[in-house]
Amino acid sequence: MAQDRVQLPSGTGGLMRYFDEYRSKIELKPGHIILFVILIVVIELVLHWQGPRWLGIA
Repeated sequence: MAQDRVQLPSGTGGLMRYFDEYRSKIELKPGHIILFVILIVVIELVLHWQGPRWLGIA
């Protein structure tokens, strides 16, 4: 697997090289994002409906 890598010359002009193999430690599935957005929308609607009463504004 080490033979598959491309070797760049040592004089890269100060540019950094990023590898395609980088994997984030936080991985979320698309379904989780959709559920999170739906939850935020529901919280927003409940706050518009009951928020002033709960906060003592109305």
